[in-house]
Amino acid sequence: MPDLLSVFLHLLLLFKLVAPVTFRHHRYDDLVRTLYKVQNECPSVTRVYSIGRSVEGRHLYVLEFSDHPGIHEPLEPEVKYVANMHGNEALGRELMLQLSEFLCEEFQNRNQRVVRLIQDTRIHILPSMNPDGYEVAAAQGPNKLGYLVGRNNANGVDLNRNFPDLNTYIYYNEKSGGPNHHLPLPDNWKSQMQDFNYLHTNCFDITLELSCNKFPPQEELQREWLGNREALIQFLEEVHQGIKGMVLDENHNNLANAVISVSGINHDVTSGDHGDYFRLLLPGTYTVTAKAPGFDPQTETVTVGPAEPTLVNFYLKRSIPQVSSVGRAPSRRHGAGAKVQPQAARKKEMEMRQLRRGPA
Repeated sequence: MPDLLSVFLHLLLLFKLVAPVTFRHHRYDDLVRTLYKVQNECPSVTRVYSIGRSVEGRHLYVLEFSDHPGIHEPLEPEVKYVANMHGNEALGRELMLQLSEFLCEEFQNRNQRVVRLIQDTRIHILPSMNPDGYEVAAAQGPNKLGYLVGRNNANGVDLNRNFPDLNTYIYYNEKSGGPNHHLPLPDNWKSQMQDFNYLHTNCFDITLELSCNKFPPQEELQREWLGNREALIQFLEEVHQGIKGMVLDENHNNLANAVISVSGINHDVTSGDHGDYFRLLLPGTYTVTAKAPGFDPQTETVTVGPAEPTLVNFYLKRSIPQVSSVGRAPSRRHGAGAKVQPQAARKKEMEMRQLRRGPA
């Protein structure tokens, strides 16, 4: 009898692992239950958190996958999936829920590809950026003719055409100190999230349209999932392509907001609070420079391979301040200041000696 019970439990567990996921559209309450179900099934590598509320008060829930949920680990890149910005475009929303369940199940099954992905990457999945618009579209149903019903949020705003103007004065003075004007071509005057993220953050963002049918009937969802599953996994893996590393000072202290430049590419990235940086690059050889205010820049030649990221750490030396010569007054043309007094000169000389001597 115990043996029979053991076989029964084994079959029950096996059935649970291979049981097909239900392919259907998820209203808001169903979506929330699904996210917390995944968290309950994989508590060691998931976390549900909210980034705020919609106009009508619905939480914008994100599901995180990481071997240390809630923590940024230095040198571990982060990647996000955002779906359902237009409430009536429902396929991405459903694919994100399917992906969430898939990652959890495959992690439990010890699928080494998924295990490695979760251990080396911090993944954030926002299935619905516009839950209010979705509820309007879902009430109409997938077979109705209201093509734009539910597209906007409850304030009538198109969320993917509402990011800040790409050429306004508030971006003229950035921490990078470099030119940042963007002159969009006629086909991208849309104030989209991908343009904003690329120009003003360290995020490389693309927008993918997955279906000609904005709100496909549920019998098509399984086919769409099977057609997109591999691409969704590969896209997450691509975050590891390129170079990454730490920017430190001579005493191995982290340097945040250091600028990482690649020769020939007019787009910089900056180091984070922990001093780590990430730069997506295709295979090839590059000249990379790290610089920070008050430090001498450092340049390295880097070869990027097709698989693993190349680790490139920078150790920046503090700049030696230039001291004006003593004993001769500077020219007063163009409003030059008064000459350096001997006492001030001695003080500067002492500071220079201290800098050369290094910290006590």
